[in-house]
Amino acid sequence: MEPLPILSGKELVRILGKVGYREVRQRGSHIRLSCPGRKPVTVPNYKSIDRSLLRKILRDARLPLAEFQKWAR
Repeated sequence: MEPLPILSGKELVRILGKVGYREVRQRGSHIRLSCPGRKPVTVPNYKSIDRSLLRKILRDARLPLAEFQKWAR
């Protein structure tokens, strides 16, 4: 299994949008996303998101790593 990529906040919001998340609000550099049937997540709008934070966001979104990598391509 390949390691998690280093993504920007905008790239992560785009990928989560493919899964069904929609932007609810933004406060400063943090974007709040919501999806029916899943927990809401907050994504920082940074140039790069650390792998540990990406793993935490994916865990909160209940998005398996294999499914995330499929959508990330």
